[in-house]
Amino acid sequence: MSPTIRLQTSRANRRKFMAGMGRLVASVIAAILANGLLPGSGGSALAQTQTSEPITSLKEAPVGPDGEGRPVFLKKQGSFFAGGTVVTSASGDTFHGDEAYVEFQIPYAARKLPMVMWHGGGQFSKTWESTPDGRDGYEQIFTRRGFAVYIIDQPRRGNAGRTTVGTTIPNAMPAESTIFSIFRLGGWTPPESPSYFPNTQFPKDVPGALDQYFLQQTPNTGPENIDEPTRELQSGAVVNLFNKIGPGILLTHSNSGQYGWTTAILAPTLVKAIIAYEPAAFAFPSNAVPADVPTQNAQVAAITAPQLYSPGQFSNLRLMPILIIYGDNIDFNTPSSDFGVELWRVVVQRAAQFVNAVNAQGGHAEILHLPSIGLRGNTHFAFSDLNNHQVAKQLSHYLHEHGLDQRGESDDLLGNEGDEGDE
Repeated sequence: MSPTIRLQTSRANRRKFMAGMGRLVASVIAAILANGLLPGSGGSALAQTQTSEPITSLKEAPVGPDGEGRPVFLKKQGSFFAGGTVVTSASGDTFHGDEAYVEFQIPYAARKLPMVMWHGGGQFSKTWESTPDGRDGYEQIFTRRGFAVYIIDQPRRGNAGRTTVGTTIPNAMPAESTIFSIFRLGGWTPPESPSYFPNTQFPKDVPGALDQYFLQQTPNTGPENIDEPTRELQSGAVVNLFNKIGPGILLTHSNSGQYGWTTAILAPTLVKAIIAYEPAAFAFPSNAVPADVPTQNAQVAAITAPQLYSPGQFSNLRLMPILIIYGDNIDFNTPSSDFGVELWRVVVQRAAQFVNAVNAQGGHAEILHLPSIGLRGNTHFAFSDLNNHQVAKQLSHYLHEHGLDQRGESDDLLGNEGDEGDE
């Protein structure tokens, strides 16, 4: 009878073993690239992109911030749908729609809590992918930092366009100058050319970046109103997502901020934190309606009007930390006839009211204005601006301070980045 041999598989031993394997894999990859052995490469074109010295370790690969350019080892990636509605006819036939589309990447040794990233108005999951100038977006940045990342297309948008209630998609109506202003890249009054803020963090000097920025807009295939049924439809799909994947961290942007509050109210044990980039609408308890924020713009007033919940529902928001983040070039005080300028003036006041309301219930909400920590020039899309790695660093610190970046059970056959911040 042969003796039984038990291998010691401590984390340290596994890391040493896989570090060696990583060097071996890197050497093989380098050899393939250097000799043009990839199918169809022909050898010459790829060789021109390589460094003069062979790469003998993954750690030696040329990289940017947060390891940008270095391979990411994924345990699993894929996509699925969450939520939705089924319409059944009298004959028993069915129609499925109003679902959210979810794309995910799960690295080895993933942290316990995944990130769910929700785009804003007129956008889709592209918001979180590569930036308009081709750099890593939040999907890649936080996957490298060891988080499982789920990016969604909300119901009736993008890859989730199958809707139970139709709408008319209008013909082209040129109005991107308005978007340019609202999203705070600068000012644009046609027929003049766009004028960027002098300190803008938008990649204005990269050819084609503005075109890419505008092209990431996409229309709704069904109605999206500012009302309770819409919030329930949208948040219901994401609650279903959290029911599938378990507890996690919810990132929202702009218009999805309002849906984030509802999602957390409905699933307070699953939403462990809310990170809201530039939300424009806020939840409030029905027994403590905030003071009016005067504005002469009816559309601004409608967008920023308090969304009321019962005191019991609203109190669920005290159960998770909430961080609200705004960029630069916001006039906090002076009323304006310009819609974009006036919108943000009112929004930041509503945000302060919301934070006070949550904290009055014993919650942990706060606002971070990026210029207050020296990050200037950020647009409405701070997570894809030129300094998005610095913006991500602030989020990493916040998550670490609140114990939200803990590692899960070890399955790190191939580890990615390290711990706190992973900077």
